Amino acid sequence: MQLKINNLKLIINLKHLIAVCLILFVATGMLAQEIIDETPKVVEKDSVMPLVNVKIDGVSAVIGDYIILESDIEKTSRLLKSQGIDAETYTRCELFGRLLEDKLYAHHAIQDSIVINDAEIRSYVNQQVEQFKQEFNGSLEEVLTFYKKENEQSLKDEMFEINKANKLAAEMQKKIIEDVEVTPEEVRQFFNKITKEQRPTFGTELKVAQIVIEPEVAEEGIQKVINQLKDFKRDVQENGANFRSKVVLYTDDMASKKNGGLYTLNRKKPQMVKEFREVAFSMQEGEISEPFKTDFGYHILYPEKIRGQEYDVRHILLIPEVSQEAVKSAKDRIEAVKKNIEEGHITFAEAARESSDELETKFQGGQLINPATQDYNFELTKIDPELYGHLQNLENNEISEIIVDRDRTGNVKFKIMTVTDRIDEHEANYSRDYLKVKELALSEKRLDVIAKWQEEKIMDTYIKISDVYKDCDFNSNWLKK
Repeated sequence: MQLKINNLKLIINLKHLIAVCLILFVATGMLAQEIIDETPKVVEKDSVMPLVNVKIDGVSAVIGDYIILESDIEKTSRLLKSQGIDAETYTRCELFGRLLEDKLYAHHAIQDSIVINDAEIRSYVNQQVEQFKQEFNGSLEEVLTFYKKENEQSLKDEMFEINKANKLAAEMQKKIIEDVEVTPEEVRQFFNKITKEQRPTFGTELKVAQIVIEPEVAEEGIQKVINQLKDFKRDVQENGANFRSKVVLYTDDMASKKNGGLYTLNRKKPQMVKEFREVAFSMQEGEISEPFKTDFGYHILYPEKIRGQEYDVRHILLIPEVSQEAVKSAKDRIEAVKKNIEEGHITFAEAARESSDELETKFQGGQLINPATQDYNFELTKIDPELYGHLQNLENNEISEIIVDRDRTGNVKFKIMTVTDRIDEHEANYSRDYLKVKELALSEKRLDVIAKWQEEKIMDTYIKISDVYKDCDFNSNWLKK
């Protein structure tokens, strides 16, 4: 786990490392219900997956209250392939070592009394089963055959245990590193110990600004959907109509339509937009809200079940229609703004503050903030592919052609973009690239903390490794030598 300076160019963000861990952890699921005592053939430590000569059965390891079966390693390989990862680049020992780590996390999460929300896990399992069915053309029978289950409930029960263990491991990892920080001095020391020849190279970066013009929705269009939502509410309350049926027939929220507009909200975990949460948490079970607006359109809410901090809420979303006249007017506006900037009558930043409909950027002169780094720099190769073509050849302060985009509701909007600063590919510079260097230093420190935690917990935990893996060259001291 120790991060080495000579591999600095291969450092990746710890969140990605954890994500890979979780992909591998999920693969340990679908455990066999029966342990076969027959000892499998000896595993070569450098062998890669799949191994056709290894019998997939028997216990490979015991960690605390958890076991790892031989079949789990093969399942890990299959899951990696399903995720588009070349499993054959990992040796069997490497996959086995990762499974050992995952079980160690889960075991100590239980010891540390980390609480997992069972309702949240069950909701996620239901989504997974639906995804499985889509992969098999909607056939539950084919899903059950593939996973060798007699019925849907047995599949869900097993997936529940898998996902709960998965969540325990994730929460344990978060707990280990939650208080890890780096000081400016630690960042400076981290950078100074990198020799010039080993310093990473950062790709071309751009600072980007944009002006967005959205077609205006006519007041009569807004009032039409508000009246329609009020009619839905009245029909349910006065005539006993079914709210879920209204969702299926009328909602514009395609993501929730298939489950009757249902979302599960938790007061302690921000979900949905602010306006949606505020209305939901102000209501009593069985009430229906008045129509209200979010960036997505207009809604009514129906809290179907309240369990302490959790709300099962159904909603109907209606999106007002935008007329073709409004679309044409918006396009004319963006063309006029672009012309005024190009003719020098106004700067791009001034035009953004004066004319842009995007509140998040207009008061910063249209300047975009990179959500990953919270600064203004965007690495060119990581920009959305659709925008890449518009930006890659722009010189500083040159304006793009008019770009046709879509807002959250699917309605058309128009924008122009410019590059306010371009930094070509360069070797890491402490001052200019401080935030990136800080992230590398933080990743190294987190990895060191995790390594130390593992070292201590391995010695404090009951661990039994099958003889067939005792020749593996593990990164961690699983054999307690």
